[in-house]
Parts: sequence; C-alpha cells; structure tokens
Amino acid sequence: MKSALITGGSRGIGKAICDKLSQDSNYHIIINYKSNKEAAKETLKLVYENGNTGELLQFDVANADDVKSKLDTWHENNKDAIIEVIVNNAGITKDGLFMWMPKEDWDSVINTSLGGFFNVTNNLMQKMLRNRYGRIVNMVSVSGVKGTAGQTNYSAAKGAIVAATKALAQEVGKRKITVNAVAPGFIKSDMTANLDEKELKKMIPINRFGEADEVADLVSFLISKKAAYITGEVININGGIYS
Repeated sequence: MKSALITGGSRGIGKAICDKLSQDSNYHIIINYKSNKEAAKETLKLVYENGNTGELLQFDVANADDVKSKLDTWHENNKDAIIEVIVNNAGITKDGLFMWMPKEDWDSVINTSLGGFFNVTNNLMQKMLRNRYGRIVNMVSVSGVKGTAGQTNYSAAKGAIVAATKALAQEVGKRKITVNAVAPGFIKSDMTANLDEKELKKMIPINRFGEADEVADLVSFLISKKAAYITGEVININGGIYS
C-alpha cells in the first residue's frame, strides 16, 4: 500500500491537498490532525467520495515522542505499506511585534512548523531511502521567503524550512527522492479569515486571494512522476505579490 501522509490535513489548505491527491493519485491518504477529529472526518469523507482509500492519524507534530509512537504503531499495523509522500503542512501562527513577543509564542510556532518538519520527515526518512523513491513537499509561506512584519516567529520557522528543503534535496536526490517547498501568499482559509481581504487584495497584482484548491493543484503536480526533475525548489503561489 503506497501512502501519502498530509500533516494538518483536516482543514484549509491541508484539506484541499487531501481532496486533490485522492482525486489525482492512487495513494492511500493518511490525514494527520492534532485535535479537530470532526473536521478530519469530513476530509476523510471527501477522500472516500473520490473513490480512494484513506485513514485518520492523530498526533501533534511538535511532540517528537507522539510522532514516533504513532508512526511506529502505524508501520507495525501496516507491514507491507510504504509512505512515499510526505506533505509537511501543519503550522500555526501567533502574530505580534517581536519586541513584545512572549517566548511561548516564539517556541510554539517554531516547534510546530520547523520541529514538526523534523519530527515527521526524520522519522520516515530511512524507510524512504530504502524504498529508493519519495516525494517531500514542505508548505512554507510568502512570510518565509520575504519576511512579514508582525510574523517574525512564523517567518523564521518557514524561512528555516526553505533552507532545510534546499539542503535535504541535495542529500537524498540520488535515491530518487525530491524535496520541494510551496510558498503560498494570501489564500482563503481559516488562517486568513480575519484579514481585511478588500484592502489587502489591492497589493496583489492578480487582485484577489488565492483558493486552497489552486495550492493543492501545485502540490499534486510536485508529488507526481511528472515532477521527477524538480527538487530543492521553492515555488511561490501568491498572485504576484512577491516572486
């Protein structure tokens, strides 16, 4: 059973990616979520409606022990399965000016985005190398590429993943494993629901927020055989606000 693991797959962009991969590929879709089981079930329902198979896998990407325990158990229960695709999508924001930022807001954002990337990818890397094939897509952000005021913690976490993407791609390329990052700009989702879309879209050359489906289409391409010669790249999908 060839599987694709999407972290933070229950809502927003993660949900759209699960939906799209279940349409475009034959991968068994593993939907990771931290706490919102109802939303994760809704995503799983979409996967089934697309005629594909999937399951829920609850763990907190920021908790290394939790990640190890749940993934080890999954492999025990699925001895013939291989996770060929990892989409590191889980992330949180705790915005605020750096000078007033509490340490816990720094730590939680770094631990979820950057720590989560390490905990999940490092756990699965050896199996992927033995399999001699894999696709890793790291969801970053325009904030991680250009930096965004009020998001020093989030920009730091996502910028670090950009650098890690480029380095890891060089380490594992010989084993037919590609590692790429996708950097969305303003995308309609729970994360951007409180933003002033009318004002902000004036800054965007395409003059609108993006759709989660548009990001999912790009991820679907990157995990496909068609993208075999693309690795170590950071692909901006932001309506031209920054490239």
